[in-house]
Amino acid sequence: MSKALTLLGFARKAGRLAVGTAATEDAIKRKKAYLAITASDISEKSSKEIRFLCEKHGIKFIKPTFDTYEITGAIGTRAGIIAVLDEGFAAAIAENL
Repeated sequence: MSKALTLLGFARKAGRLAVGTAATEDAIKRKKAYLAITASDISEKSSKEIRFLCEKHGIKFIKPTFDTYEITGAIGTRAGIIAVLDEGFAAAIAENL
């Protein structure tokens, strides 16, 4: 498992992730997110919507090579769209992607 996935697991355990489309969009709109991530196998439409919201609100967006299955294994719940709600975790995850 990559260091970025391990950090996602730590962020989940610390309660610093918004998981799923609705929670991620809400965190972005409320400017509580520092980083948004979509899995590589998420539809282009969904990914584009999250990317647009991030650009609009000045939040970093990353679409790594991890698929939904790998992210699910790291955070313990099925998700392909997540937002990191902690600046330190966001910086460390972005650095390792």
